[in-house]
Amino acid sequence: MSQTLLLVDGSSYLYRAFHAMAPLTAPDGTPTGALYGVLNMLRRLRADYVHDYCAVVFDAKGKNFRHELYPDYKATRPPMPDELRPQAEMLPDLVRLMGWPVLVVPDVEADDVIGTLAKQGEAEGWDVVISTGDKDMAQLVSQHVTLVNTMSNETLDTEGVQNKFGVRPDQIIDYLALMGDKVDNVPGVEKCGPKTAAKWLAQYGSLQNVMDHAAEIKGKVGEHLQAALPQLPLSYQLVTIKTDLDLHSELSDGLESLRRTTPKWSQLAVEFKRLNFRTWLKEAEERLHEGNGDLFGAAHIGEQAALAEEKPSKNTPAIAEAPAKLDYQAVTTEARFADLLTKLAKAEAIGIDTETTSLDAMQAQLVGISIAFQPGEAVYIPLGHTPTAVPEQLDLHNVLGRLKPHLENPALKKIGQNLKYDQHIFANYDIALNGIGGDAMLASYILESHLGHGLDELAERHLGLPTITYESLCGKGAKQISFADVALEQAVEYAAQDADFALRIESHLLQQMDDKQRDMYQNMELPVAQVLFMMERNGVLIDKNELTQQSHELGSELLALETEAYEIAGQPFNLNSPKQLQEILFGKMGIPTKGLKKTAGGGISTNEAVLEQLALDYPLPKIILQNRSLAKLKSTYTDKLPEMINPQTGRVHTTYAQAVVITGRLASSNPNLQNIPIRTEEGRRVRRAFTAPEGSRIVSADYSQIELRIMAHLSGDKTLLDAFQNGEDIHRRTAAEVFGVSPESVNAEQRRYAKTINFGLIYGMGQYGLAKSLGIDNLSAKNFIDRYFARYPGVADYMQRIKEQAAREGFVETLFGRRLYLPDIHAKNANRRAGAERVAINAPMQGTASDLIKRAMIDVADWLVSDGLKSKLIMQVHDELVLEVPEAELAAVEQKLPAIMAAVADGKLSVPLVAEVGTGANWEEAH
Repeated sequence: MSQTLLLVDGSSYLYRAFHAMAPLTAPDGTPTGALYGVLNMLRRLRADYVHDYCAVVFDAKGKNFRHELYPDYKATRPPMPDELRPQAEMLPDLVRLMGWPVLVVPDVEADDVIGTLAKQGEAEGWDVVISTGDKDMAQLVSQHVTLVNTMSNETLDTEGVQNKFGVRPDQIIDYLALMGDKVDNVPGVEKCGPKTAAKWLAQYGSLQNVMDHAAEIKGKVGEHLQAALPQLPLSYQLVTIKTDLDLHSELSDGLESLRRTTPKWSQLAVEFKRLNFRTWLKEAEERLHEGNGDLFGAAHIGEQAALAEEKPSKNTPAIAEAPAKLDYQAVTTEARFADLLTKLAKAEAIGIDTETTSLDAMQAQLVGISIAFQPGEAVYIPLGHTPTAVPEQLDLHNVLGRLKPHLENPALKKIGQNLKYDQHIFANYDIALNGIGGDAMLASYILESHLGHGLDELAERHLGLPTITYESLCGKGAKQISFADVALEQAVEYAAQDADFALRIESHLLQQMDDKQRDMYQNMELPVAQVLFMMERNGVLIDKNELTQQSHELGSELLALETEAYEIAGQPFNLNSPKQLQEILFGKMGIPTKGLKKTAGGGISTNEAVLEQLALDYPLPKIILQNRSLAKLKSTYTDKLPEMINPQTGRVHTTYAQAVVITGRLASSNPNLQNIPIRTEEGRRVRRAFTAPEGSRIVSADYSQIELRIMAHLSGDKTLLDAFQNGEDIHRRTAAEVFGVSPESVNAEQRRYAKTINFGLIYGMGQYGLAKSLGIDNLSAKNFIDRYFARYPGVADYMQRIKEQAAREGFVETLFGRRLYLPDIHAKNANRRAGAERVAINAPMQGTASDLIKRAMIDVADWLVSDGLKSKLIMQVHDELVLEVPEAELAAVEQKLPAIMAAVADGKLSVPLVAEVGTGANWEEAH
């Protein structure tokens, strides 16, 4: 599913708002006009451009690297006006309260941060929207990167850049260098304006070629060009936006750090009152009280529900009714604990949450337990706080021993937020948390998969209430304290609120579900969470010696590749240094640079795409690519996996995130089992270390071509249906259809083409993408696609039909009713709209495949328990289940497992599901 990253040039916004807005002041005399203007533009932007991730970027104070290149850079700029300075200082905090991540990075400009983020987003396959009025940003525009100017309502894609400036986006840097920039004091060619610069670039193609042909340009302007030749490379550097900054210290979780959040309504109301923004204050108070949507543009909730023509009650998230009063109590005495046990014995449902020492669920220790009985009524039992923070605490083991019958009672319904984590915590103390009845995170995931599912966001969205954050109690970074050091009063308020809010939110969301959604929640997502808990608990046995041997061999291979690279280059050099690699490849070896991608600094790029291009003709780039691939494999897997082995179990225990991918797929982390490479021999060898204990085997069961089978069902195409129903090789059949030969005559190359076409088209690939994948020209790719649709007309009809449905309803659904929203389906920008249409084609297939593997996990887990087998589910990777099976049970598992997986479609598919089973001493052998 395509994500959207919205980036805002905050510094550009600030100055434009300052000059555009009438002077406003707060009651205390503080100027506020620019603040109001920026917040208003952000409000409009968030409403107009639905997005998953976002950031507002401001320039840092002081000089940056461009001043080192050219001390007079921006020397002619006037200082910031006095009335703007206090507004500039207040703005970042206000923007954060509105739910926007804010970045201010020293030594570079906002443009460079935005450029780097845009390239990272583009590399992820995301659509990137940059809001700015700065023409320099046009150099970033591409198929996936668009500029918007909220003041002029102008949108610039690649065609828009060409129309506005007369040059392509990849020529913008050359264009700017020729003209110079008086505002930033960047020297250019005297008397060279936009028309002249565009004319030269149209004639010569690039700045370098203009410089090379300077003597041919006659007249006064030609003289000015020749006079400017020594300084033009510097000008080029100054106007080039960097796209390769290291932002790890600012974004510890990468782009995930930029996920949009809900505005902090209560704090914004205070600020609006102080600044005398009366209309916004009134509206914020109404939103806080009534929950009528997001003042600052979480408009996709309302937009998508409206597009779906839902009932009026679903157009905006309703707010759960608040309790008359709050009653949060600490349980630190025997008398209070006895009262708690009495209440538990009578209760039918409780909200529950744990406070712990770590996010590593398998090794975390308890600090306290919170239990909610009804909205507004909850208790907190401190068990592991330091004596300084909480002097009086009950004995942990005594408390757990007496709570255990209630926690393990399946008749007492437990509600929480990401209860799988809490299950692990109790399991660490030999307590099986039974009676899992609801999870606010999973309920939100069913209703609104496109939004965030953290408790803070859910409370804002569905209770209209702010939460006490962990950071507000414990701080962050190096100065962060443990929750065990938090004083009792604050700990009670924080922990009891978590259990209380989870109970309230889950109940509220359950009431909003229709029958299909309730069925998916109660009969798919909640049971799957139990299977995932079991799988995480089981873990997978890792052969540490095998990994050590692989690391040693990879080290030797890397050393050999380095030696070979040195011999070809004629000297030693750092293979990981782009600068040294540039000097070797394009300087010393003289490899032609025409047509190769440039870096922000004007040099020739040595990124993977460029090296792959060069590797077709030159040995050194090929060796560099091999070196990078093996080095990543070594550092990410063979070196790191042994460090992740749990010392108590001797196994690696991944964590499966269930509410992250909006199509329903699971995400694996610490370690990420889904990213272990399988396309290279070295990558596949890593799976050899995932092994079974003595007396057991690894069994892998993988759905065969599941998304193509779903496509056959959804499209109803007769040829596809016949192929699958007859058990044919679908790629061979497609090759026969497209190339007009008999299936028996299809060769390996034709089958490869057909496989690329089959999978490419279900992901909405067009002729340009297919041409690139197959290494053919665009016309040939178009002919292949035309022939494919001529032979499979049902597929073409489905694609058109599903795009029309998405445009009409604003969402698509899986076969089992999982709803997948498409906020960009009505986007004004053609690229974003086309991206949404591609998603509309693939989402029902990918989402249905996700639903099927989840149903398989549930059924397989139930079978293992009901038949009393000792076999264990240990991994789930995409469409594959991996089990650890005692040899005595091997024959039964090999026979029954594929049958169970094939039966989960429950008569919903018009083609058979096929699960292919493999067995081995390790994962590589089984797969």
